[in-house]
Amino acid sequence: MRNRLLALRQSLRELDLCGFIIPHADEHQCEYTPERARRLTWLTGFAGSAGLSAITLNQGAIYVDGRYTLQVKNQVDVHDFEPLKLHEDKLEEWFLSGLEQGCRVGYDPMLHTQGWIEKLSKPLADAGIELVPVVSNPIDGLWADRPESLKKPVFPQPLEFSGEKSRHKRARLGAELKADNLKAAVLTSLDSIAWLLNIRGSDVDHSPLVLGYLILKNTGKADFFVDEDKISDEVRTHLGAGVSIKPYANFLAAVKKLGRGKGKTKNRILLDPKQAPVAVREALCQGGAEVVEKQDPCQLPKACKNETELNGMRAAHIRDGVAMCKFLFWFEENVASGEIDELVATDVLLKFRQNQANFRGLSFDTISGAGPNGAIVHYRSSPETNRRIKGNMLYLLDSGGQYLDGTTDLTRTLAIGKPTEEQRDRYTRVLKGHIALAQARFPVGRSGAHLDVLARKPLWDVGLDYDHGTGHGVGCYLGVHEGPQSISRMGFEVSLQPGMVLSNEPGFYKAGEYGIRIENLMIVRPSHFEGEDRPMNIFETITFVPIDTRLVNAHMMSSAEITWLNIYHAQVREKISPYLEDSELDWLVRATQSVMVI
Repeated sequence: MRNRLLALRQSLRELDLCGFIIPHADEHQCEYTPERARRLTWLTGFAGSAGLSAITLNQGAIYVDGRYTLQVKNQVDVHDFEPLKLHEDKLEEWFLSGLEQGCRVGYDPMLHTQGWIEKLSKPLADAGIELVPVVSNPIDGLWADRPESLKKPVFPQPLEFSGEKSRHKRARLGAELKADNLKAAVLTSLDSIAWLLNIRGSDVDHSPLVLGYLILKNTGKADFFVDEDKISDEVRTHLGAGVSIKPYANFLAAVKKLGRGKGKTKNRILLDPKQAPVAVREALCQGGAEVVEKQDPCQLPKACKNETELNGMRAAHIRDGVAMCKFLFWFEENVASGEIDELVATDVLLKFRQNQANFRGLSFDTISGAGPNGAIVHYRSSPETNRRIKGNMLYLLDSGGQYLDGTTDLTRTLAIGKPTEEQRDRYTRVLKGHIALAQARFPVGRSGAHLDVLARKPLWDVGLDYDHGTGHGVGCYLGVHEGPQSISRMGFEVSLQPGMVLSNEPGFYKAGEYGIRIENLMIVRPSHFEGEDRPMNIFETITFVPIDTRLVNAHMMSSAEITWLNIYHAQVREKISPYLEDSELDWLVRATQSVMVI
């Protein structure tokens, strides 16, 4: 890695730059970037799903969020890249501390959004430091073995899973654009495009997405910029005459042409400043367009799933629950041997999922963390870090699947041997927070930020907390992390609305010793509670896998909390038992026995 850093600094000198910014993001702001876009990993070694690096000619920094504070120190040379906190330590302050007036800092305008660049540029400009767009990313010229673009085919997402035809979605959103006097919307987010066109692909790990761009016109017609080799006759027929297939490389040129209407009239074009690259906005401005900054029009309707999608999510979670229960039975039968390690457990769980109908792959790399590895929030086991699961420890397993009808994500923490009283205390507090959120009834219009405290309070009561958000949105056979909804201290921007799917995953992590997390997925639904004097929403839990009661201190729980847990386990038995037999079924009955306070 040191030679790569030195080579990049030499390139910066040749470009008359004093610094450069290297984000995790690709040209579409994907969480899971294609291999050829993993410039941050190439330079630093960091393999997490969120981060950013900045370098000058003599210093380096890497910014990660709370999920990766331990991982970054294991993967990155901290002598070359100082680890900093992504949402707390300010990048502009780091640059200001090491650069002088007149310095120029480069960035790739296809990898950063307009809003992000504007926020960074002002304090630098005030200090006489210029942010400079660099069209040809210098890393690409140094990356000798950079992977080629994949040529994997696109396939339709049929109506039986999508619940609404693409032309109806496009007509509806096109009418909304026309009502706002907008000529078109430029879409760069891959999950929006996949949802709008009812297509899926394999261009991104763990997410069934297709690399492409879309211009949605107010007529409901669209231009789809994609590698044409991926588009079969079947997909062309599926898309219909209302979608024109265009070469991926022609996108920016086409964007420039959107600007002018008849005569000298400027066309009003919608662009999401939080998702679209700077280069796209620049192309619109060069073409004379009036850029209207609004949220991607697909994001909210995609998040508020229709009944077909919700039923698909429910069905996928039953099959996924069956796979998980079969795994947990196998695990309990074999863990005492001391021969099971993190990677073996990961492989066995995958095999159980592969036996389920409509399974298409994992929704993210399984987090299989034994003992201290469980304290690394987004840990990924490798031959170098792999631990055997034995003795007295906690084992954290966070995993999920992609199915044609839904996406799953769940976490269970298991007791191996005898847990300590401290571990039982922390686990029970996490469970109490999980239950509080699952049981929440809240007014229509409230956001996830209003609810986040419910999951944290049992930990806060004794001075504890966790650094990650409590819940993220989940797509329907799309991304396992979906916006705009979330349950976190930063989740004020959008209210939680019926049809949204979110995770409920409070946790606690003691570095070097153990990690605890309990995660289910939930659907937002209207409450229809008799006597309520204002509209309210509730959550419907759709994950059905036993929670390890060996770690529960029932004396710390209220009767209402114990009732919730017992009812939940009764639901697990009801929904999963028809798919298990003999010893597996006996195990499920034992694992879901009612908790009693003696």
